[in-house]
Amino acid sequence: MKNHVLFLLTCAFSPLVFANDSTGYVGTGGIQYLKNKNIAMQSEDLFISKKLIKVDYLYKNLSANDVEETVVFPLPAVESFMDSDFARTDTLIKSFKIVANGQNVAYQTHVRAFMQPLKKSGETDWDAKALDVTNAMKECGLSDQELQSPWTQKIDRQLINKKLFNCQNPQIKSLLKGTNYEDEINWSAQVIYSWKQKFKANSITRIQHQYKPLVGGSVALFDTDENKVFCMDQQFKQGLKKSNAEHAPYSALSYILTTGANWAKPIENFKLTVERDPGELVSFCWKGKVTKLSPTRFQMIEKNFVPKQDIDIIFVPVKH
Repeated sequence: MKNHVLFLLTCAFSPLVFANDSTGYVGTGGIQYLKNKNIAMQSEDLFISKKLIKVDYLYKNLSANDVEETVVFPLPAVESFMDSDFARTDTLIKSFKIVANGQNVAYQTHVRAFMQPLKKSGETDWDAKALDVTNAMKECGLSDQELQSPWTQKIDRQLINKKLFNCQNPQIKSLLKGTNYEDEINWSAQVIYSWKQKFKANSITRIQHQYKPLVGGSVALFDTDENKVFCMDQQFKQGLKKSNAEHAPYSALSYILTTGANWAKPIENFKLTVERDPGELVSFCWKGKVTKLSPTRFQMIEKNFVPKQDIDIIFVPVKH
């Protein structure tokens, strides 16, 4: 039996930045794999709505030997401070579920903490790679539960700030240089799930996961800002105009598809279904054929699929 490491979800922080009257959202995604010539993704059946994201995968072990993988499912890094309302990260944590070959998976939970380095001027360098400060923050007396607080939203941030300000760890003291006691300390937390999965020789393994997505949005839609991100075509714009919803509030979410390009072969059979609520218009970018299954469901089917871009989806309520 061979042992490898399998990375199952990659979720990058969404590049979209919203004003104080908006709600930020984080892009979540599907299975990411460090290329293994013995494992191919035969099919991916993806369902996306504002209420639920669920994915059903079939994997084929192409070899004559069983392969045991340590499966790692990392969630995005979420900031401890929020200048505006933010997507309900705690709902994703509570709703997260994995099933392998029909059996619920008992996964382990890990957490990592990060801080941005400082420039020579002493200002925070937001463009630099974040520093892993997990061990340093634990030396400051923070528990795993406290490190998860940006996700769970259960721990008082002021209590954590106090522990960090009073901490004598050299790395933390250096990163907090120039910070006043009453200032909010900026750091982020990443939750990671892991479990061991056996891929039997010359056999199919089915893995399913589901969770409530991180939905954001804004109180007002502006064509120039959202047109390119969501590929709002003329028909969509006419629907907005007809309903007097050209500057209506909207919801949005993001799903990272491009990790599907990391497998040994293209995804043989790919299906994506997007569902909107009744009384909404929906728009997203897709190069292939989009089939309208019902008034609220849209479906894309691809063969030998290698995703080249991720998908951002906008939902706009309209009057009828």
